[in-house]
Amino acid sequence: MGKYCFGIDVGGTSVKCGLFQTDGILIEKWEIPTRKENNGEAILPDIAKTILDKIEERKLDKAEIDGVGIGVPGPVNDKGEVLCAVNLFWGFKAVTKELTELTGLPSMAGNDANVAALGEAWKGAAAGAKNVIMVTLGTGVGGGIILDSRIISGSHGAGGEIGHAAVQHDETEKCNCGNRGCLEQYASATGIVRVAKRVMEATDEESVLRGFSRLSAKNVLDAYKEGDKLAAKVMDEVGEKLGSALAVFACVVDPEAIVIGGGVSRAGQPLIDCIETHYKKYAFSACKETPIILAKLGNDAGIYGSARMVI
Repeated sequence: MGKYCFGIDVGGTSVKCGLFQTDGILIEKWEIPTRKENNGEAILPDIAKTILDKIEERKLDKAEIDGVGIGVPGPVNDKGEVLCAVNLFWGFKAVTKELTELTGLPSMAGNDANVAALGEAWKGAAAGAKNVIMVTLGTGVGGGIILDSRIISGSHGAGGEIGHAAVQHDETEKCNCGNRGCLEQYASATGIVRVAKRVMEATDEESVLRGFSRLSAKNVLDAYKEGDKLAAKVMDEVGEKLGSALAVFACVVDPEAIVIGGGVSRAGQPLIDCIETHYKKYAFSACKETPIILAKLGNDAGIYGSARMVI
C-alpha cells in the first residue's frame, strides 16, 4: 500500500478535492469550479490537472500514491462508467478509464451518495461499522448502502437509490425521475415544502408557516421545533414516509446504523426523533433498535468516501 491517495467529489458548482494519507488522515482539501459548458468536457481534465499540480507542489512520488477515487452525481457501474450525469451534462462517460489516462494513476468511481455513505462508515458518524444505510436529505433524497465495508452499486449503478422508493401509490404529481409517489417528493427540502402547502390547503388551522411568502424547509423545521401544531402535522407525515421506507430497507440490509445527512439534517435531533418514532413502528423486530444518527463529516463525506474506495 502507498502512503497517499486523492479523494474527489464532483458537485454541480464545484469539485471538492482532498489529499489523504492512506491511514485516513486528511492532509489538505481544496476546491475547483465545475466547468459544465460543452457537455462538461473540461471536468475530468480540470480534475487531472489539479491532481498533477498538487503532486508537483508537494513533490510527491507517484509510486507512493495508491490512486484517485471520484464520486459523481449519477449512476456508476462496476467498470467506473457513468451512463448519464444530468447535472454535469454528461451522457455516457468512461470516468475511471479517462481519469487514469489523464493522471497516470489508478482510479475508481462511485455515485456521490454511495461514496458519502462510505465516508461516514469509515471516518464519520458510523466509524467502524461494516453495514450502514445513509440517507442524504437535500434538494433531492440520495442514499447509499454499505455492506461488509463495500458500496452496493448494483447492476445498473442504482443500488441505494432510496429517494426513488415508491412510498405513496396514489400520488398524482410526477417526481423528477418520471415516476409518482417517490420518497424524494416528501422527504427532500422541496418535498417538505410541498407537504406543508398541502397540509395548509387542507385546514384553516393557524400557523406561523402562513406568514412566509416563500416557504422553505428550514421554516417548517424551525416552526416544528418551536411547537407549531401545523408544522408538527407536516413533519409527522414526512417522518412517517421516511421512517417506514427505512424500515423496509433495514429488513433487506440489517445495518449497524442508519445515518441521516444533507442540508435538512441540520435540523438535528428533533428530525431524528420524528423519523425514529415511525421507523420503530414499522421495523422488523431484529432491526427495531438500530440507531438512527446524524452524519458528522458534512460536505467532506464525499472526499473521505472517494479516498476510501482506492485504499
